[in-house]
Amino acid sequence: MTNNTQVRLARRPHGLPTDDVWEITTEPAPEPAEGEFVLRTEYVSLDPAMRGWMNEGRSYIPPVGIGEVMRAGVVGQVVASRNEQFPEGAHVVATTGAQEYALSDGKGVQVVSADAAPLSTYLGTLGMTGLTAYFGMLDVGQVKAGETVVVSGAAGATGSVAGQIAKIKGCRVIGIAGGEDKCRTVVEELGFDACLDYKSGDLKAGLRREAPDRINVYFDNVGGEVLNTVLPGMAMRGRVVLCGAISQYNADGGLTGPSNYMSLLVNRARMEGFVVFDYADRYGEALQEMAGWLADGSLQSRETVVEGGIRAFPQTLLRLFRGENVGKLVLKV
Repeated sequence: MTNNTQVRLARRPHGLPTDDVWEITTEPAPEPAEGEFVLRTEYVSLDPAMRGWMNEGRSYIPPVGIGEVMRAGVVGQVVASRNEQFPEGAHVVATTGAQEYALSDGKGVQVVSADAAPLSTYLGTLGMTGLTAYFGMLDVGQVKAGETVVVSGAAGATGSVAGQIAKIKGCRVIGIAGGEDKCRTVVEELGFDACLDYKSGDLKAGLRREAPDRINVYFDNVGGEVLNTVLPGMAMRGRVVLCGAISQYNADGGLTGPSNYMSLLVNRARMEGFVVFDYADRYGEALQEMAGWLADGSLQSRETVVEGGIRAFPQTLLRLFRGENVGKLVLKV
């Protein structure tokens, strides 16, 4: 009998998730009933948002329950099926969690082609992070050709795509990332006009140098002091896109808020948060356009793939908060 190894949430974390937050369990792999299928997980998505899903309290999505398999997007292959829409051998994207096998009735599941793109791409550029970048930059940020755009977390899964989309739309794009190597990748491989290393040097002075005419759109993945530093440089009618705040997710003593928010008043700017799920009825059009950009080379996809199987999930998740990934962080099962 095939066993199914799972990562379950054992308790709610305080600060960074430690080993005792998790429970590794093993049970028999499921069998499909009529209308169901079983997928074998091949890749698991690692996302900063997971830290918020582990907290109890009101949010845009219910928290993961204690004892439940940790919520995660995956790419897998159908290995047993009693659902004709998902035949054996098909590859699918689903949110079935950090486990080796999962049972599904097909709701919210999408069939993907292993020939059209590497499977890990469907968790990144052609997945939720790519969609987040697309709608955040184009719908919330409303970028226009000739504008100056700043993207924090520019070497990460969402930021790397968001900045490239702004370049495709004719903008000057400045990234903010941690470390010389990441900044070099952002400029030389992803095509940003400049990248500022927040770990060394004066970020405020760098923004004045690279954006002398001020910032029209700031796509924020970091929050905290980086957000505070960028806000005074916003242009008249500027837009701040609140996508994430990874610097704050493990804060155990209160959040660092935007103390420079009066810049929004002075510059008649706006700050708007969004959740990609709000655009679900438009995923198809976005993915079609991004697939075209990938095909013609105007958009580059980057993934950091970690091998180690499902038991490596807890330690792999921590790599996000140490900034050890370029592009999308994916665990190979």
